[in-house]
Amino acid sequence: MLKKLMTAAALATLGALPAQAALNAGDAAPAFTTQASQAGKAFEFSLKEALKKGPVVVYFYPSAYTGGCNVQAHTFAVNHDKFAAAGATVVGVSLDSIKRLNDFSADPEYCAGKFPVASDADGSIARSYDLAIRAAAAGKKDTRGADIDHATTERTTFIVTPDGRIAAAVGGLTPAANVEKALEVVQQLSRKRT
Repeated sequence: MLKKLMTAAALATLGALPAQAALNAGDAAPAFTTQASQAGKAFEFSLKEALKKGPVVVYFYPSAYTGGCNVQAHTFAVNHDKFAAAGATVVGVSLDSIKRLNDFSADPEYCAGKFPVASDADGSIARSYDLAIRAAAAGKKDTRGADIDHATTERTTFIVTPDGRIAAAVGGLTPAANVEKALEVVQQLSRKRT
């Protein structure tokens, strides 16, 4: 019995370890341009253009309108002014369609129009950041009861500096803690610049 408990504890510990993104601090962040939505309006988002304004928090999340992703989007929205004060832009990236993201980006409970969410429908952006992609699970529904008919990627956040380098990769945390850690990193970067 004790051996089973020790094995279960070891497995639980492994599940709690940070995700090991293949891209780490100091690596070049792959540039991307894709459709995004902010406040329900689609537009073309370019990482290269956003970096001209300062650091960019690129956060990958599994799917709009799912439990953890709702919490993470809401937490980014609530803290939007703190990210802006540190000179950082935030963009969410998922394999959702632009139609789903138009709804999610405008939803006052989640993104609230505060920051863009970008569509990586074919998973090419996630793969360029060496993130794992999981196939769509048949019959899976979102928090609105709609089918989730797209693949998903792991929850990992990259803080990219204006020179196109990754300052930090944040994974393996709860959605709210992921946002808090990203904010801590951009605030540290801001202090270093001043």
